[in-house]
Amino acid sequence: MNPTNPPPLLIGCAAGFSGDRTDAAGPVVDTLIARLAAGPAGQRAFLIFETLAERTLALAQLRRRADPDAGYEPLLDAMLRPVLARCLANDIRIVSNFGAANPRAAARHIARIARELGAPLPRIAVVEGDDLSAPQQRALLREQLGERIDGLRIVSANAYIGAEPIAAALDAGAQIVVCGRVADPSLAVGPAMSHFGWRADDWEKLGRATMAGHLLECGAQVCGGYFADPGFKDVPGLENVGFPIAEIQSDGSCTVGKSEGSGGFVTEATVKEQLLYEVHDPEAYLTPDVIADIGDAEVHAAGTDRVALTGVRGHARPTHYKVNVCHEGGWLAEGEISYAGPRAEARARLAAEVLRSRLGSLKLRVDLIGAVSILADDAGRALAATPDGGARDIRLRVAATHDDRAEAERLGREVMALYTCGPAGGGGVRSTLTPRLNTISCLLPREAVPVGFEMVEGALSTAPSAKGIQ
Repeated sequence: MNPTNPPPLLIGCAAGFSGDRTDAAGPVVDTLIARLAAGPAGQRAFLIFETLAERTLALAQLRRRADPDAGYEPLLDAMLRPVLARCLANDIRIVSNFGAANPRAAARHIARIARELGAPLPRIAVVEGDDLSAPQQRALLREQLGERIDGLRIVSANAYIGAEPIAAALDAGAQIVVCGRVADPSLAVGPAMSHFGWRADDWEKLGRATMAGHLLECGAQVCGGYFADPGFKDVPGLENVGFPIAEIQSDGSCTVGKSEGSGGFVTEATVKEQLLYEVHDPEAYLTPDVIADIGDAEVHAAGTDRVALTGVRGHARPTHYKVNVCHEGGWLAEGEISYAGPRAEARARLAAEVLRSRLGSLKLRVDLIGAVSILADDAGRALAATPDGGARDIRLRVAATHDDRAEAERLGREVMALYTCGPAGGGGVRSTLTPRLNTISCLLPREAVPVGFEMVEGALSTAPSAKGIQ
C-alpha cells in the first residue's frame, strides 16, 4: 500500500442493535470479499457489529451477576459463527461492541468458535476502560452526580469512549477488536484511523469518518429499513433488506451502498434520514472522537444504491466523556384484558375506572389499544379528552410503577379479578411484573477515565498491552 495515497477503506455493518437479524453478515461479507478481489492492492475491509443501547449494558451486567461467563451479546454466536472463518481467511477484520459488560468473556467465546470451526486462532484485542461500575469508582461518579447517587443500587456505569484504543489495537495486529461501550460511530472511526494513519486531532477527517460511522451504525436503516411507509415511501424487498457498506476515502469522505443481491435501497432520502437520526445539533454532533458538523453537508447519488456524503466538517473533541449510570428503579406492573363487540369501548373504560378506584395507591397508565393508546399519555389527559368512539375491538392495558414489589403485584391481581368482578365479556388476561431500570447521566473529564486495549490469544494468555489512551 502506498502510504501517501492509501486505497479506500471498506466497512460493512452487520448489526444495528442487540436483537438485530442474525443472517445479515453473510451477504455483507460476500460483498466485501468480491470488492476486495476487484479492488486495488492494499485495500482493506472491516466488518462491524453495533449491538448496544442505553439499557443493553445494564441488562448485560445483570446477566453477568448471575453468571460470570455471561454478560456479552447473547446473539454473538449466531451473528459471528457463519462468517468468522471466511473473514479470517480473507483478512476482513472485525470490530464490535458486542463485548457489552464482559468483553473478555466474549473474546473467549470467539476463540472457542474459531477452534470449533477449525480456523486459525485469531488475534483478539479487548478494549477496556468504559466500565465504571466497580464500587471503588463510586466516589468518582459522586463528584459529578452529587447526592443524587446516594442510596442508588447501581447496576451499570459506562463511559462512551472513542476510537483511539480500537485504532491502536488494529495497529498492533488485532484481527478482532471486542469493545464494551464505545460510541457507535467509533466502530468505524477506529479502522479508518488505523488504515489511513490519521492523528487523533485530524478533526476534519475524523468528523467525516464519524458521519460515515453514523450512517452505518443503525444497520438496515440506511438501506430502507425504518424508512418504509407504504404508498408514501415504498421500499422494495423489505423482507430481505440489505445492510450497509461504506467506502471511506483518505480525506474521510464516504460513499454508502449495501450488500449485493439484497432488498431495500440506498437513496439520497434514506441517507438524509439516517444522517439526521438522533442528531441534536447538526453543527455540533458530539462524540468522544470529534465534534462533527453537518451544517454544510451534501448527499448526492453516485450510482444505483450508492450515495456520496460530502461537506462534513470536524471540530476539536469534547474535553469530557458522557457517562450513563443505570440503577434499580423498583417494579413495572402491567395488565391487559380484551373487550369486543357492541359497546366494547364503553366496557373497557368502565373496567379502567374500576381499577383506578381499587388501586388508589398506584398511579395508573391506562391505554385503550384500538382507540387511544400510543398517542395517549401517562397522566391520562388524552384518554379523558377522548369520548367513547364506539370501537368494537379494544385491548385494555394498565401499567404502574412502584418501589415496593408487593404493591406493584396488586395490579395483576386486580386485572385478573375483572373476569367476574368487572364489566361483561372481558377475556384474555395477561399480566407481567418487571424489574425497572432508571438512568442518570453525567460528564467525566477524559483524564479520569483511562482507556486502552489488551491483546489476547486464543487461550487468553495476555500479550503486551497498551494502556492510558485518553
